[in-house]
Amino acid sequence: MKHLLWFLLLALVVLAGDRLGGAALQKVALNSQFRYARLYAGKANAEILLLGNSRGLVLYEPWIEKNTGKSTFNLSYNGLPMELAQALAGDYLDRYPAPERLIIDITICDRHNDPLLSGFSTYVSASPRLDALLEERQPAGRLAGDVTHLYRFNNEIFQRALFHARKSDKDWLLDRQIEPELARKATENSYPLEVHPELVESLKETVAYARGKGVTVYCVIGPYCPGFRVTQLDDLKQAVEQATGLPVYDYRNALQDPALFGDFMHPNKAGAEKYLTRMQQDGVLP
Repeated sequence: MKHLLWFLLLALVVLAGDRLGGAALQKVALNSQFRYARLYAGKANAEILLLGNSRGLVLYEPWIEKNTGKSTFNLSYNGLPMELAQALAGDYLDRYPAPERLIIDITICDRHNDPLLSGFSTYVSASPRLDALLEERQPAGRLAGDVTHLYRFNNEIFQRALFHARKSDKDWLLDRQIEPELARKATENSYPLEVHPELVESLKETVAYARGKGVTVYCVIGPYCPGFRVTQLDDLKQAVEQATGLPVYDYRNALQDPALFGDFMHPNKAGAEKYLTRMQQDGVLP
C-alpha cells in the first residue's frame, strides 16, 4: 500500500508539472512576434493578407507596406500545405475585420506535409480548426498532446516562436544570389510538382470563404529561375482557375536575371521587389 501511495503521489507531481510547464510554454508561444503567435494573440489585423508556402514569403511585407501604404499579414511558411493554410486563413478571417484583399500563391497546393502539421499542435488550444485537422491527419500526435501538454511544444513551430520572441519575422526572405555556375545549370534541373485535387478543393473553399466576407482574392504563381522546369504547373493553374472561377496571374517567367534569385525556386529580396512592382502594375497589389 505504501508503494502504491508513493506511485500515485509521483504521478500527480508529474501531471501537475506537465500542466504547469505546458501553460508556461503556451504563454511564451502566444507572446512571441512570430506570425502565428500574433494570429492567435489578436495582433494580426491587416489590410492585405498573404498566403503561400516558402514561395509565399516572396510576398515581402516591408516592400508592400512601404509602396502601397497598406498593412500586411503573411500566413506563409516553408512547406505549408493548403489544407493547413485553409485552417489558418479561416481562423484569421473569423478573428479580424475582413482585409481588402487576399493574395494566394497557388503552388501551396503541391504537397501534403504531415510532419509540419504536427508542429502546429503548439497552437491547437487556440484553434478548433487546427484541433480537428490534427485529429484527422495526426490522431496519435494529438492524443500525445492531450496526455502530456509539453509534447505540444517539441517541434519546429515552437522553436520559431522562441527565435522571434522579440524579433519581427516580416523580413523573412532569402537575401543571397544563386551561384552563377549553378544558375547556368537551371535547364538541367526540374521540380516534379504534383496536382492534388483535394488541396485544390481546399483552396477553392478558402477563396469562397474569403469572398463571402467581402475580400477580393488574387491567385498567383511566383517567379522561377530562368530555365528551371516545373512539371504539371500548367495543370495546376488550369485546375485552380476551373475550381475558383478566378484567373491565375502567372509570373513564373517574370524575372529573367538569375541574380534576382537565391535558388531555383525563390527570388531574393531584389527579385521580390521587381516581382511585386510587376504585381502592382497589374493591379494585384494596390
